[in-house]
Amino acid sequence: MGLTIGVDIGGTKIAAGVVDEEGTILDTSKVPTPETPEGVIDAIADAVQSVSAGYDVHAVGIGAAGYVDNKRATVLFAPNINWRHEALKDKVEQRVGLPVVVENDANAAAWGEYRFGAGQGHDDVVCITLGTGLGGGIIIGGKLHRGRFGVAGEFGHIRVVPDGLLCGCGSQGCWEQYASGRALVRYARQRAAATPENAKILLGLGDGTPAAIEGKHISEAARAGDPVAIDSFRELARWAGAGLADLASLFDPSAFIVGGGVSDEGDLVLDPIRKSFRRWLVGNQWRPHAQVLAAQLGSKAGLVGAADLARQG
Repeated sequence: MGLTIGVDIGGTKIAAGVVDEEGTILDTSKVPTPETPEGVIDAIADAVQSVSAGYDVHAVGIGAAGYVDNKRATVLFAPNINWRHEALKDKVEQRVGLPVVVENDANAAAWGEYRFGAGQGHDDVVCITLGTGLGGGIIIGGKLHRGRFGVAGEFGHIRVVPDGLLCGCGSQGCWEQYASGRALVRYARQRAAATPENAKILLGLGDGTPAAIEGKHISEAARAGDPVAIDSFRELARWAGAGLADLASLFDPSAFIVGGGVSDEGDLVLDPIRKSFRRWLVGNQWRPHAQVLAAQLGSKAGLVGAADLARQG
């Protein structure tokens, strides 16, 4: 199969791109994300039809944030769009006249990295995405592992602290409450409030109050040497690395790939994640260690991965 289209459904925009067999994006189209579930389907169709003009496209892959069934057709649950058992494949196929594959967005990003990014050369890869929350994807023996019901890889909702912080999923102590963009901001605000003398750079980037601290401020302040910002990244990395050590006990991959907005800071966060991973890896002195790699495709991973999954049917 030749050209396919990948669709990435974001909170503010829907991006569609024509992707070739080498993972190169040839053309893109973006439309605002509507507020209603029906409007999202219309927007997906519009983006696909717009970007496909002039190309011989054979299929469409859609990355959706939520639980996707094992037939890769129905979104069982997508809290941000309010989809419940949404027959997304059928509805989009009717609109665009092409075969459609639906996949969880973190799975699609993991597949994109495996095929065309940091995962090349590895057959057993576990990806985590450190964004607003924490997502993931699993590649075993060169195949995307989706589980019996299609919803494997929801790492962010592994409970790491019994009766811990309340999560948006309704549970308590989920991993993403301790290793995510939201967690990073919480750490920085708490530390800045407790020791403002150590957060002068960080506080100066906002309005001077801890409540005004945002993720972009923490990154900038850490690069400038702010102690609180650096310590906040280290705390996030401690939790992220410890979680990877647990995943190594489950999957024993040759590589972990760390993506998402938080990972954009490179070695500032990846080096302490690697240190924490080694610290908490069971039998670490006596066993091979998986590599902990930075994702390479950035925000394009989900679109490219969805397109390639559509190509494979």
